Amino acid sequence: MLPRVLLVEPSTLVANDLLSAGRAFATMDRYETFEAARAALDKPFNFLITNLRLSDFNGLHLVHLVSGSLRPPRSIVYTEVRDAALAREVQRAGAFYETAECLAVAMGAYLRGSLPPSDRRNPARPDRRGAFRGGRRCWDEHVLHQLST
Repeated sequence: MLPRVLLVEPSTLVANDLLSAGRAFATMDRYETFEAARAALDKPFNFLITNLRLSDFNGLHLVHLVSGSLRPPRSIVYTEVRDAALAREVQRAGAFYETAECLAVAMGAYLRGSLPPSDRRNPARPDRRGAFRGGRRCWDEHVLHQLST
């Protein structure tokens, strides 16, 4: 049985990229607003994937809302650009941090692989390529993806 993902993304363009990246690995339910996603938190799901910026609201608030449940789902919070301070905040909330670009590439690895208990990457220390290494070997998968197209 495929895991169920609650994706919260206001932009149709970004959402379409993430939905197409995740559909092979999970059942994807997309919500455009914080309010709609908050109302859907009663439904069973395995992953919460949310943009940090949700108009007047913050995706971390959704992470905090689900973290109190009996079996909290895994959460991934993403932003458009890498920000080490935001990454630390997301990690403190118990979620994984990504950029939207890396998340689209690494979506399959997140959904089909077993994740460590927490995001242990150091956002202040870039890898040898000068970038924050994506959550599930994003760069390696991105390179393989580029070579196959």
